[in-house]
Amino acid sequence: MSASNVLWGAPRLHGELLKLGIEVSQASVAKYMVKHRKPPSQPWRTFLENHVKQLISVDFFVVPTVTFRILYVFIVLAHDRRRILHFNVTEHPTTEWAAAQLLQAFPWDSSPRFLLRDRDRIYGAAFRAQAKTLDITEVLTAFRSPWQSPYVERFIGSIRRECLNHVVIINEISLRRHMASYLDYYHGSRTHLSLGEDAPDERAVQAQEMGKIYAIPKVGGFIIDTSAEPPNVRHQNMHCKMKHYA
Repeated sequence: MSASNVLWGAPRLHGELLKLGIEVSQASVAKYMVKHRKPPSQPWRTFLENHVKQLISVDFFVVPTVTFRILYVFIVLAHDRRRILHFNVTEHPTTEWAAAQLLQAFPWDSSPRFLLRDRDRIYGAAFRAQAKTLDITEVLTAFRSPWQSPYVERFIGSIRRECLNHVVIINEISLRRHMASYLDYYHGSRTHLSLGEDAPDERAVQAQEMGKIYAIPKVGGFIIDTSAEPPNVRHQNMHCKMKHYA
């Protein structure tokens, strides 16, 4: 009985035995009952997988300009298809500014159930109040544990390797332009292993019967995308999915 009911304690087992006509003391039940380990809490990976359609991540990353000014980029990423729902750039981030970005990202009752973030002080009282107003439950990662927010950290690494490390940022306008250009490529063309090697916006399959394979420059020419017989394109034929210019 104890082995089949891991949550039953000695009083519950004792009561059941009495109902079966078995006269035994509760102390004896406690002595001989099966000792179970405390049920483990839900692993972090399981939490991320179970709530993938209801979970977003937010984070900041910094980008230096040509004049050594530091710009801060705020991003909101949806876990289900790895889409960037919102981004903005500022030189002077505040908790009120971050709260306003959260409101802009989720208008008209479109807010998710959970928001995953780190413990940065930028997410102050105003940000927490805005999340509560939108009925979003905040989930905080452990200190110095960026691996607990893997999707947004992976995106930041990707945009640095594939775009920002190869361009010179002049000001906020310049950074917003490069961000918008990369996100257009990221959502519509860039494939992800976790999405079945598909793009966030579900890139259509173009069979060879549709025509020749053409190379199409993306993100200002830093990335080469491919398409079958696109209109008004006269680039050299290539069969690679993407590559950097040398």
